[in-house]
Amino acid sequence: MNPTFGASILSWIPPMWTPEGGLFAIQQASAAGFDLLEILLPPSMEFDAPTVKRQLKQHGLKATCSLNLPQEAHIPFYPKEATRLIKAALDKASELEVDYLGGVLHSGIGVFSGKQRTREEENTLCEVWAEVAEYAGRSGITIGIEPINRYESYMCTSAEEVLRFIKCVDAPNLSLHLDTFHMNIEETSFYEPVIAAGSRLRHIHMTESDRGMLGEGNVRWDDLFRGLQEIDFNGNLVLENFSNSVPGMAVAVSLWRPSKYNADELAKGSLAFMRKMTCEHQ
Repeated sequence: MNPTFGASILSWIPPMWTPEGGLFAIQQASAAGFDLLEILLPPSMEFDAPTVKRQLKQHGLKATCSLNLPQEAHIPFYPKEATRLIKAALDKASELEVDYLGGVLHSGIGVFSGKQRTREEENTLCEVWAEVAEYAGRSGITIGIEPINRYESYMCTSAEEVLRFIKCVDAPNLSLHLDTFHMNIEETSFYEPVIAAGSRLRHIHMTESDRGMLGEGNVRWDDLFRGLQEIDFNGNLVLENFSNSVPGMAVAVSLWRPSKYNADELAKGSLAFMRKMTCEHQ
């Protein structure tokens, strides 16, 4: 197992990309000792890829991209809009010369139909994924699909669901993107989804059950890393924890209690934890 240790821009800035905020996240990730920065692209796609690419190089960082579909691109309701937006994100990823776009690419976060997912919605989902996977393949980009919890989506809430839809599409560049915060709510095991995914697992958001310091909550980290060891995971372990010491973050991600640590303490302490757990499970 030889993962790449990364952090999301959300470790330092709220999910509202600005050139100034982006540069700050790049500087902080580099200073904290990370190898990679996950850049959450804005749905507006107002993002200067050539400048960011140069800044990443100056600070010795690799990068991946992510996108969370907004309400107006909820795939079951607006498949054309979702397809257009995902392709635009893939274009930005290509400009950055990164090979991965992950995130909530199945539904608009917080959008519900009031019913369980239907077969028609599943078919629409697979049609969109097939089209964007083919488009991504032209640039050598892998797409990662992140299941999220039942309070934020009804389309994909577990690894099993995502893997089943990936199998239906049968595109070689579709993969599973896990997030330990959502796993803690929806999965019965931190080990089994990793084993079930195998080589389809490329990217994991490493975050504690309360979004705080890794190792201080309810996530069963030993089970997760045991699974990663067994599949010889060589993808990205990307920190995505939050501190309300970051202006605007409390409202953005519902941090209603004061955070125990500031952003830099969370980043450095969590990176040390990830490195320790990796060493223990070689």
